[in-house]
Amino acid sequence: MTLAMQKRIYEIIPGALIWTTLVLSVLFSFIRPLWMIYFIILFDLYWMLRILYYTPFLVASWIQYRRALKRNWQADAEREPGYDRIRHLIFLPTSREGVEVVRETLRVLSTAAYPASRIMIVLAGEARFRENFESVAASLIPEFKDKFLALWTTLHPADLPGEVRGKGSNLNWAGHEILSKVLSMGLKPEDVVVSSFDVDTLVHPQYLSNLTYLYLTVSDPAKSSYQPVALYNNNLWESPAPVRVAMFGTTFWLMTELARPEGMMTFSSHSMSLHMLIDVDFWQKDIVSEDSRIFLQGLVKYHGDYRVTPIHLPVSMDTVVTGGYWKSLFALYKQLRRWAWGAENFPFMAMAFSADKQMPFMTKVRWLFKQLEGAYTWATAPMLIFILGYLPFWVAPEQFRSFALFQNTPFTLEWLMRFSMVGLFLSAALALTLLPPRPKKLSRPYAYGIMILQWILLPVTFVLFGAIPAIDAQTRLMLGKSIIFQPSPKRK
Repeated sequence: MTLAMQKRIYEIIPGALIWTTLVLSVLFSFIRPLWMIYFIILFDLYWMLRILYYTPFLVASWIQYRRALKRNWQADAEREPGYDRIRHLIFLPTSREGVEVVRETLRVLSTAAYPASRIMIVLAGEARFRENFESVAASLIPEFKDKFLALWTTLHPADLPGEVRGKGSNLNWAGHEILSKVLSMGLKPEDVVVSSFDVDTLVHPQYLSNLTYLYLTVSDPAKSSYQPVALYNNNLWESPAPVRVAMFGTTFWLMTELARPEGMMTFSSHSMSLHMLIDVDFWQKDIVSEDSRIFLQGLVKYHGDYRVTPIHLPVSMDTVVTGGYWKSLFALYKQLRRWAWGAENFPFMAMAFSADKQMPFMTKVRWLFKQLEGAYTWATAPMLIFILGYLPFWVAPEQFRSFALFQNTPFTLEWLMRFSMVGLFLSAALALTLLPPRPKKLSRPYAYGIMILQWILLPVTFVLFGAIPAIDAQTRLMLGKSIIFQPSPKRK
């Protein structure tokens, strides 16, 4: 069997599992409704236990988050041996963002607790949007060039062979373009910490200080990526309620992962060592999910000896807002479908792990299972819980309706869902503690009342902006189709 055939089989597996589950759920609701009822009871019980299992991790992560906000990380970092030799290299890949978005990002970085004189910035533009990028660069370079150790620009050529349009190919080009400049400054790759940020990312004032402290104190720091808490607070109050619920859900998922980092990959804005990036030849240029893939490149390169170190400070980004309610929801769908396209990591992992004779077998199994199980439950759990779980009661033949199991199961499912509501109430409570400052135009009772009531939309959001985009992405992967990387709309 050729490598191409093996890759196609691995691409088919995630989608095939999903559609097998969905089709059999519908089929058995008609021909074996009692079997389906048993399955739904077990699945809902599993989901309730899963929520109860993850809830303490979310609370623990939130407590660490609150503690981290109060700590003077810059003072801690300065006390560590080796502080003076560390420098930061920050990539800001751009597309069509306006000058004010980029200016605010640079302003926040230049006024952080960590000295801007130790920070190198790369504005990575796209030739497809040359006019906009050159206008932004011309406005901002004179304003900020003397505040940082370096402020460079790169321009990624359009439609190079072997590339997929997107952030990964832009970062790959920018990394190769900048490397010689960094090395010419006499810096060692192991002393340069690289951050890949969305261009709208506003870091906490102590983020780079915290990152520096961790880089100087963890063992073998070049074999770790560093993941902060991702908040979508820049324009949260202006966002539609479904968008807010979806973005808070993403934040809470990430916080849960940060409490158990032995199985997590990097997501969105994060950091890593230049030494590792050189070892893996920078970001892959033919994939969409560059944020998680760069972690997997390190994992494969070091035969499983690579990890994520949590940073319990936030970086804040934009929610998708396009100027209209329905347009924002459509943009949210496309964003979540792009995130769900991370299923493309499964064939990469399966192929790479198969060829790697040094990675421990159980390490391979653990990572493959986590990737596959995560993609599977993302797509199927909302459908089974909120839609297909009730199908047997709607379509079952009359002879089954007198069965005690048939009559009692709805009450059983109702109680399971009530116990599962602990996750909903906790999410609503924690969300209030993560909100950005309230706009003055909104009264306190109205604003916070809406922020609580919006969680009623969770079941709808769970299906429309959870399961369906995940099914969409994994079905495309199964059929050998692709998606186009479309940057999420930012503030103007």
